Amino acid sequence: MLRSFVTLADTLNVSRAVNELGVTRQTLRRHIELLEEARGKPLFYLEDRQYHLTEDGQCAVHEARSLLARGRAWLDGQAGHREGLFNFSFNREDGYYYHLQQHPISRIWTHEGPILRETIKSWALSEGQIEHPAFQSVRPHALVFRYIDNYWLCAEVGERSDFAHWYGWSWARSSVGLKIDGLPGAGRFNFSAAQSYDELRATQGLRLDHVATQMPHGPEDKMRPICFARLLLGSRFPDGSFAMISMVDRTSQIDIPGLDPRLVEAANGIETVAHEIVSRRA
Repeated sequence: MLRSFVTLADTLNVSRAVNELGVTRQTLRRHIELLEEARGKPLFYLEDRQYHLTEDGQCAVHEARSLLARGRAWLDGQAGHREGLFNFSFNREDGYYYHLQQHPISRIWTHEGPILRETIKSWALSEGQIEHPAFQSVRPHALVFRYIDNYWLCAEVGERSDFAHWYGWSWARSSVGLKIDGLPGAGRFNFSAAQSYDELRATQGLRLDHVATQMPHGPEDKMRPICFARLLLGSRFPDGSFAMISMVDRTSQIDIPGLDPRLVEAANGIETVAHEIVSRRA
């Protein structure tokens, strides 16, 4: 039923929805009716023979997508929790992979590098205000995102961020204003990444993840291994609206249970090359 709701919400067309779902019109309509009965509110309304989401439907569709994604990840054995912290592991036949392990924030003080420690200190002193003087020393290392109309938009790319080092400053600069799934290397934007961002938007606090994956790199955009620690921080723009800060450190000692150590070794080799290129350009 959730799949029927999400598909109709995406298409707003019964014919297209039943074709995508492989069900009859009667089945689709029955699914929607059952969901509306359970929630006690209509999810759609018809106007000039065209489906539209009601206000309640607009509020419900994002969580419905998330529930579907979590269900698929759980059934596929990709998502779970270790000691109460989220983990995700995905391997595809073409060789692409994405592995994530959430870590306690206390790890920042015991295992992570100086940039993440300084970021938390600056964030606390600035009281989460992105323009506060106390935050400016670490801001060049950060990516900043804004959440608008159910999408994450890139608002700022720090010139000293690992994103800029990896893709090059011109590519990084061109990413401002793009949706997060339109950023270089984000065509594979997946459930685990969305889960991290959505949790931070809800808590507006802190989150630490270790990630091992592949991203396009170099002039040929060849997929190469990359490992990093990512600290997400809930912050505020000057107008008081929510800002998500992403601070990445590729020098971190990655701790993801079950991760092949050869992937980390390969990523470390790419890191060295990338920093050498940046140093020569500088």
